[in-house]
Amino acid sequence: MKRAGVIHNPKSRHNRGAPAPVGSDAVLVEAPRGRQALDETLARFATERLDLLVIDGGDGTVREVLTRAPRHFTDGLPALAVLPSGKTNALAFDLGAPPGWSIKAALGCAREGRFRSRRPLEVFRPGQAAPLVRGFIFGAGAFVRATDLAQRTHRLGAFEEAAVGLTLGGAVFRTLFGGPRSGWRAGEPMRISTGEAAPYAGDVFLLLASTLERLPLGVQPLGPPDRGRMRSLAVEAPPRRLLQALPRLLSGAETPWLAQAGYHQRVDERIDVALDTSFVLDGETFPGGELSLRLGAPLQFVTP
Repeated sequence: MKRAGVIHNPKSRHNRGAPAPVGSDAVLVEAPRGRQALDETLARFATERLDLLVIDGGDGTVREVLTRAPRHFTDGLPALAVLPSGKTNALAFDLGAPPGWSIKAALGCAREGRFRSRRPLEVFRPGQAAPLVRGFIFGAGAFVRATDLAQRTHRLGAFEEAAVGLTLGGAVFRTLFGGPRSGWRAGEPMRISTGEAAPYAGDVFLLLASTLERLPLGVQPLGPPDRGRMRSLAVEAPPRRLLQALPRLLSGAETPWLAQAGYHQRVDERIDVALDTSFVLDGETFPGGELSLRLGAPLQFVTP
């Protein structure tokens, strides 16, 4: 590792009020504000023959960098490191990056050859040659409402696993006690096709997909890890036997009756989705429509 570039997001939770990292000839540090500035920084970094690109920010910063970097690093991305500086840090959790993991520590691990491969999700719209966005956790239906709920927990001072726990509890409460006409229970009309099974069209309570092997709190609603594959969970609306299903989903336990009750776990290379409402990718909400979720090329991440 001879040369590294650092994307420092001063707005990320752990970076607010803290001094920006100090760069050197071997470690280039930039703190772009806004998407245009990020593109300009990535374009400069692409000319520097970087061995390592460090993302000092949360999941949203990771999403923005991974979405834009391939436009500039046309010969392929360098190795990546993620510092857990945001509110949730799902990717950093999956990679095992501890709180306070530093640029210096990441560089040391890179020199020792500590890497893991992860494949991002790429979300395409019809006719697009390049993905709209790249990230690691896709959600629709109740996941969008849960993301809004998570923003409220952040404002109350809860972050990372505490925020995930409070959000999960709040979502379950609203689903169970919101009444039959509650938006949580009613779901959203969707059409889901995987290319192998027959397409599903109907009201969906939750659609969740990810390539991460570990999720915050250690929950496994997508089933056992399947390295390099896209795991998903689709729950028909209204959700049935939720109190019995929830502990089994969270623990990843194999439960034959889940599919019969409308809880469908799958492993796929591609999922096509049509929905009138919005979807969330790594914490940000995007307009719905005709979407195609595909697996991106493997990326190498530094791990402790």
